[in-house]
Amino acid sequence: MKKRTIGVLAAAGMVALSLAACSSGGGSAGGSSSAAPMPTVKMMVGGIDKQIYLPYQLAQNLGFYKKYGVNMELSTEQNGGVGAEDAMASGQVDLAGAWYIHTVDFQSKGKDVINLVQLSGAPGEREMCSPKSGVTSAADFKGKNLGVTDLGSGTDELTQFLAAQHGISKTQYTTIAVHAGSTAIAAIQRGSADCVMTTQPTVGALLSQHLATTAVDLATTKGATKALGGAWPAAGLLARADWVKSHQDAAQKVVDALVATMHWISTHSATDIANKLPQDFVQNATISKQQYIDGLTQDKGQFLPDGIMPAGGPKVIFDMEKTIGVDTSKISYSSTFTQKYADAANKLEGFTPTTKPAGANG
Repeated sequence: MKKRTIGVLAAAGMVALSLAACSSGGGSAGGSSSAAPMPTVKMMVGGIDKQIYLPYQLAQNLGFYKKYGVNMELSTEQNGGVGAEDAMASGQVDLAGAWYIHTVDFQSKGKDVINLVQLSGAPGEREMCSPKSGVTSAADFKGKNLGVTDLGSGTDELTQFLAAQHGISKTQYTTIAVHAGSTAIAAIQRGSADCVMTTQPTVGALLSQHLATTAVDLATTKGATKALGGAWPAAGLLARADWVKSHQDAAQKVVDALVATMHWISTHSATDIANKLPQDFVQNATISKQQYIDGLTQDKGQFLPDGIMPAGGPKVIFDMEKTIGVDTSKISYSSTFTQKYADAANKLEGFTPTTKPAGANG
C-alpha cells in the first residue's frame, strides 16, 4: 500500500507540473500559450480627469487593459509640470494620452513620434469668455487676455489659429497659462483672463456659475468643422517610433483595449460612462455629477467609435500648423499616424469601422 501511495502521489505530481507548465506558458489574449509575463506599460495623460481624455481611465476601470493582456500604469500631467507628450518623448513614460497635433510638432523638430490610435475627431474645447470681455467670436481677440492650459500647448496653438483666421497676430493679444478646473475658473472670476479655452467639466462649471459663455465651440466634430475647416483629430495615443518598433505586441494590446473602450462609449449613455469613472472626476468642488453628465451628453459626439483617423483630419492639422509658422515641409501625413493597430483591433473584435479613414493625402 505504501508503494502504491507513492506511485499515485508521483503521478499526481506529474499532472500538477504539467498543468503548471500549461498555465505559465501562454501567449496572446486569445488563449494561445506564452512564457512571457503580462507586459507593463506606462502612460501619462494630459489631464486624466478632463472629459476629452476620459477613454484612457475608462479602459482601466472597465478592466480592458488587463483583458487584452497588458498591465497599464496611468499617470496624469501636473500643473506646471512636464507635459504628457514631453514625458513620452523623453522616455519618462512609454505612451502619452495627448493630441495628435503633437506628432507634427515633434517631427518638425526631428523627433519621430507617431499616433497609434485616434480617439476623437474634435478638440472638445470651448472658448469661454466673460460677459464683461465683449468677446463673442475669435474676431474679437485683439487686445484681450486669452487663457490656455499651458504656453505652447495644443490650446495655445488652437488659439493662435483662430486669431490668425481673422488677421490677428500673436502679438496683438496676451496668452496666459490657466490650466483647467479651479485655476481656469479663478482666472475668469478675478478678470486676469477675458477668455479661457477649456473643456468639460470646467465648461459646465463656468456656465452654471454664469461666469462665462461660449464664444467658439470646438467641442464636437460639427463645431470643429465649422470653425476649423474639417474634422480636427485631437485625443490619441502617442509614442516614440523606436519604442513601438521594439514593443509591437504591447502597443497592439493597448490599442485593442482602447478600441474596445471607444466601442463601449459609442454604445452606452453619458450616465453609464460617468458611473464607471472615478467619483472625483465626475463630482467635485467645481461640478455636480448631473452637470458632468449633461456636459458629456452634449459633447459625446467628439469621440470616434473605432479608433480610426478620420479622412481629411491630418490635412486640417497640417494646414493649421503651417498657418501658425510650423515647418511641415519635410513631414508627410502618413509618417505621423498609423491605422495598422486600430484595424487589427477592430478585426479582433469583429467591429465594422464606421469612420472614413484618412489616407496618404490626409
